[in-house]
Amino acid sequence: MAKKLIKSLAFMIPLASLYSFADTDIFTVMDDPATAKSDFEGNVLAGYNAQSGNTRKSNLSSSTTLTWFQKTNAYSIWGEADNSSADDRRNSEKYQAGARSRNNLNDDNYIFTQGNWLSDRYNGYHSRNTLTGGYGRQVFKGPIHNLRLEAGPGVRHDEYYGGGRSTSALAYGAALYAYQLTDNTKFIQGLSILATGDATISSETGLNVDMNDHLSLKLAYNVTWNENPPKSAPKNTDTKTSLSLVYRM
Repeated sequence: MAKKLIKSLAFMIPLASLYSFADTDIFTVMDDPATAKSDFEGNVLAGYNAQSGNTRKSNLSSSTTLTWFQKTNAYSIWGEADNSSADDRRNSEKYQAGARSRNNLNDDNYIFTQGNWLSDRYNGYHSRNTLTGGYGRQVFKGPIHNLRLEAGPGVRHDEYYGGGRSTSALAYGAALYAYQLTDNTKFIQGLSILATGDATISSETGLNVDMNDHLSLKLAYNVTWNENPPKSAPKNTDTKTSLSLVYRM
């Protein structure tokens, strides 16, 4: 049993950047080139767990975020895959990928563009493509409080598993707040809103606890609320709780 536990934990260790906090649904990575400590930061996460016997369950997940920094610019790409099954029946299948650029206008203001592709079969989306751009402001940038706000227009194209498609203009807004509770504990709250004729809101509440210079534990609670979900997946709210062992490069 101990060997199985060690192997399970090994699969869950991500190679994570200190500044990569939030889930890719929100993508509030701290990509400020003014505070970057190197020209490149990246993280990779791969996880697998399986149960057999009276109940058969399995889950396979992976994600990565890669960011390149210049003097006033930052460029990021990211991707995620998540599959789950129970008793030999698939019950979750989600893939997404995207890219982002940021250009600092001065110490506190910047402009950005970002695009994202999502396929989430069991939430009704054959594909969901969004493209947004706009203005961001670094409200707080310090060792205790860090707050970033951004907003702008965009466009969204949805194709549904139940049939049909739609394209609409949208308004985008996002925020990331981080608070250093103690020398080794940080609270994180991220939020993003995609508003069209309806609204999709994603939130991540997290706690990051440093165990030493390289290892930390991250506990996160993610909520996605869809005002008008696809007919094949009618529930408005999805939630996910995760606990990760993080290795900082």
